[in-house]
Amino acid sequence: MQVRQQSKQDLAAALQGRYVKAGKREKGELLDEFVAVTGYHRRHAVRLLRHGRFPDPRLAALRGTVAGVAAARRRGGRPRAYSPVVVGVLRVVAEASDWLCGKRLAPFLPVLVPRLEAEGALDLSRLTREERVLLVSMSPATIDRRLAPFKLRRGGRGWGTTKPGSLLKGQVPIQTYTPWEDQRPGFCEIDLVAHCGTSTAGHYLNTLTVTDVATAWTECAAVYGKSQRNVFAALEAVRERLPFPLLGIDSDNGSEFLNEHLVRFCAREQITFTRGRPYWKNDQAHVEQKNWSVVRRLVGYGRYESEAALAQLNRVYDELRPWTNCWQPTLKLIAKVRDDATGKSKKTYDQAQTPYQRVLATGAGAPEARAALAETFAAVGPAERRRRVATAVDHLLRLQERGNEIFKLANAG
Repeated sequence: MQVRQQSKQDLAAALQGRYVKAGKREKGELLDEFVAVTGYHRRHAVRLLRHGRFPDPRLAALRGTVAGVAAARRRGGRPRAYSPVVVGVLRVVAEASDWLCGKRLAPFLPVLVPRLEAEGALDLSRLTREERVLLVSMSPATIDRRLAPFKLRRGGRGWGTTKPGSLLKGQVPIQTYTPWEDQRPGFCEIDLVAHCGTSTAGHYLNTLTVTDVATAWTECAAVYGKSQRNVFAALEAVRERLPFPLLGIDSDNGSEFLNEHLVRFCAREQITFTRGRPYWKNDQAHVEQKNWSVVRRLVGYGRYESEAALAQLNRVYDELRPWTNCWQPTLKLIAKVRDDATGKSKKTYDQAQTPYQRVLATGAGAPEARAALAETFAAVGPAERRRRVATAVDHLLRLQERGNEIFKLANAG
């Protein structure tokens, strides 16, 4: 004979008082009787008699349905602090930031959210005042947890293609006029990124990447070939664009950098010139990381060799400069401690800031340069800036395909 659900609940309520006060043997007898009558699993029966928790009869009609599952999940536990509306707004912010990780995005939310709202890229009308406070004060771990499903569905990271390794810095000085400093803006690492496709034959474009160690401020300039004259001209152009004086450069051992022309220039301008050890790419840690995160992520590994591609690549970098330096926070390593027992290292980073924020915090550069920076920051918001970068990259990729076709025809046979 089948016992009704309400009768099972009434029986459990009647036995609960005796069960709680009973000894071990009597509890076993009461439990055997209750299981035999109700047909419950023994563990479920123990929970009912011990705690008196019964299923809500209002959910019986919904059992097995989507609404029933959602209602069951709402039972018990504390309510969620972040509503689906808040998570939806966070997703829009993350996409506008090129899906920064939580540690980089969280400190930047109080700056990024108002700017996105001001340029019409973000609608906060559905959020209450309390939800707005929750949004801009969200912790890094919560951001990563809430965005994980969206990042998984994206199947990638921004314009990414590969991932760099962990890098360490070291230099061997050539000419020294002032000590190399990591905390003072103006000491930069420089490197070339080749856009040669799958072959280094013939002439092709390169990108000169210049990264300031103290602020992570990064400048890029497209160069035709690797001649000393072209590389030096690009370096001089980058020097004019830097918001602070160029005090030192650190390069690899390529002849495009280690030449009499550049050495004499550094001596005349009293710029510290150092080089890394031969065949140790890790010596230029900061610029090597930017070669990936700034150049390769956008431009990729295709071949570019035409004058049109040179002009378009520089247009990409014109749009990329304010995007990278004003709207992309970076983490700076401040301590690294190795545990000899486990062989693992613990790294400590400072709070994420954009290179623009770091430059202003140091007070480096002339007042006119800082005023120009503030004007650039206020002129275009992050969403529009990101659209401009994407548009410029799309035009460049079309030139890359043509360049690859011409290269294949020229080398056929």
